[in-house]
Amino acid sequence: MRKALYLMGILDDGDMEWLAKNGTTKYVPSGTALIHEGSPIEHIYVVLDGQLSVLVKVIDNREIASLLAGEIVGEISFVDSRPPSASVVAAQDSHLLVIPRSILTSKLKTDDAFAARFYKAVATLLADRLRKTVSHLGYGKWTEEADPDELDEPLMNSASLGATRFDRLLKRLRIN
Repeated sequence: MRKALYLMGILDDGDMEWLAKNGTTKYVPSGTALIHEGSPIEHIYVVLDGQLSVLVKVIDNREIASLLAGEIVGEISFVDSRPPSASVVAAQDSHLLVIPRSILTSKLKTDDAFAARFYKAVATLLADRLRKTVSHLGYGKWTEEADPDELDEPLMNSASLGATRFDRLLKRLRIN
């Protein structure tokens, strides 16, 4: 979860308040499909509690990732406007913050500071994910000092701040 909190560590308190105010909480029972591979997305999700599975058709709907509290879902398709390359299904009963794509897009167009923080947070998250994927594929060599799962100090501070903001978000939304 710590790496998923980049988003909340880079966004400021006002941004988090905006997300809480403009999103809705949704209970999703286990087995519910949120995102269908190849179908455009209409929402971005933040996992408040529970667990989601990322599944890919080309490998017999095998799970390639598990998403836990604090994770953002649908960010890649949001950024590049292409249909998702995987499906996302609730692996267990979950609570989500659902932010409509149209509302988020409007905010990004009208608030340059928010847009800069939002895109930096998503870029940081995706860069981290890419580094981890590359390390698993064996491209390049990781030394003992360069563990792909470790956070450097600035990212550690951001994740810590993100955890605090996530806890406040849960309290505001009355989840927990």
